[in-house]
Amino acid sequence: MPLDPSFIGRTYPPTEPYEVGREKIREFAVAIGDANRAYTDLDAAKALGHPDVIAPPTFPFVITYSAAAQVVNDPELGLDFSRVVHGDQKFSYTRPVRAGDRLAVTVSIEAIKSLAGNDVLTVRGEVHDVSGEHVVTSFMTLVARAADEAGE
Repeated sequence: MPLDPSFIGRTYPPTEPYEVGREKIREFAVAIGDANRAYTDLDAAKALGHPDVIAPPTFPFVITYSAAAQVVNDPELGLDFSRVVHGDQKFSYTRPVRAGDRLAVTVSIEAIKSLAGNDVLTVRGEVHDVSGEHVVTSFMTLVARAADEAGE
């Protein structure tokens, strides 16, 4: 059964704050193969005008993906996660994520549409620090593949 478009706009409670650590940033940068020194060297980050090391642009996926679980696991929505593939990811920044940030994510359903029998769901994640300053907005597109003729 297709996802109900009346869920567009549904917002879920903010996550508990996630403390961004220098080591987590370094590990993420190493994992993605990005050697930008602003991610690992405090002096290099400060030379660029940042108060601490900054995270690679895709780092917020770490917390926005976890926050999106509220949508995925919403029994009222009825999304069959066994059929879901990650379709797209975008970020819109106000400022870089920095070591020492304590970030919370509020997710909402931005869009639901059906394409060739597949459900396409866009989840928006608003990331703020604990003082309320907006840091980044993520847009995650999930595609729930249609069942084949055998229902699989």
